[in-house]
Amino acid sequence: MASTMCSSSCCCFGWKNYSFKHCSNQNRRIQQSMFIETCTDDGRDKLPSGLFKRRSVVVQTGFGLVPLISSFTGLGIPSNALAVVKQGPLAGRVPGLSEPDEQGWRTYQRPDDKSGGHGVGWSPIIPYLFKVPDGWEEVPVSIADLGGTEIDLRFANTKQGRLFVIVAPVRRFADELGDNTTIEEIGPPEKVINAFGPEVIGENVEGKVLRMQVAEHSGRKYYQFELEPPHVLITATAAGNRLYLFSVTGSGLQWKRNYPDLKRIAESFRVV
Repeated sequence: MASTMCSSSCCCFGWKNYSFKHCSNQNRRIQQSMFIETCTDDGRDKLPSGLFKRRSVVVQTGFGLVPLISSFTGLGIPSNALAVVKQGPLAGRVPGLSEPDEQGWRTYQRPDDKSGGHGVGWSPIIPYLFKVPDGWEEVPVSIADLGGTEIDLRFANTKQGRLFVIVAPVRRFADELGDNTTIEEIGPPEKVINAFGPEVIGENVEGKVLRMQVAEHSGRKYYQFELEPPHVLITATAAGNRLYLFSVTGSGLQWKRNYPDLKRIAESFRVV
């Protein structure tokens, strides 16, 4: 009996030790990434009771494998719950791209319900739009980026370049500005680029401005700048109580090969 108990205890201890090590190793792997895995019906997902799950979706998190969806219809889990799983990683990245036009260009317009980290109490962001060639895609925005939570959007194309939109409260720069500020009230182009250029390139813009001009569309003025180095095109305007900085940039090779397209992207920016 003692031998049996000892053997049983050793087995139990061994199993507990294995489980602890297995779970620890698994959690370390899980903490490194988060992804969705779909398990198809291969016959191994059948339960002893005879019930079966044809497909299940689990998400790996720091807490282990968390089942999100399965085809246990008897449990009342709706099949459309998959939409929640798909939406989670895309929070704040609501699609807004149109289909390509005859020239292969798409128009992006910021959706009204797109989330953004611009502080509590601010009015909704007035939508903006711009055009990009087919092949440009939205990429995630990190609060660790230059500009922090004021970067509202990023797009990129590995062969052509990248862009981002900064939406900043105007009162961060001048208390006397109201809730319906124009870019002219903030100042002339020279003042705006000297004050806000560092928001885009992360350094003083003195001696870097190659071109500066003013354009007007639907009664709203836009200041347009070209800087070098780095290679960057900036379009600035104001609407409501926010300043909009639209930046288009690329590496030296991307700039050389795609300058006309990058310039067209920068000049297409509008607040609507």
